[in-house]
Amino acid sequence: MIGDIVSSVLLVIGSVMALTTAIGLVRFPDTLSRMHAATKPQTFGLLLILTGAAIRLGGDHIDVGMLVLAAMFALITAPVVAHRIGRLVYQEQRARDGLINPDDMESGNRD
Repeated sequence: MIGDIVSSVLLVIGSVMALTTAIGLVRFPDTLSRMHAATKPQTFGLLLILTGAAIRLGGDHIDVGMLVLAAMFALITAPVVAHRIGRLVYQEQRARDGLINPDDMESGNRD
């Protein structure tokens, strides 16, 4: 019974995080802000949903391994995608004026 309650709470919170991602993608003004909304809450929401599903299935179920693999895949790919989007925005100069300092992106040195 407690496992059902915990998994339900995790599923609902994860779904709310996914909803905030969708709202952020629609409401944010520029690509870099949308990138933030698409990576951080979406990944956290997915992890919560996968954790809730794993709790609901039980620790000894064979599908829990697939849920762990899906979580690892999401954790590995989300930062890479966000980095590539950020670099593409910079290279095509589509960021808002004054948002990115060109010196930070040109040189590898950070002061």
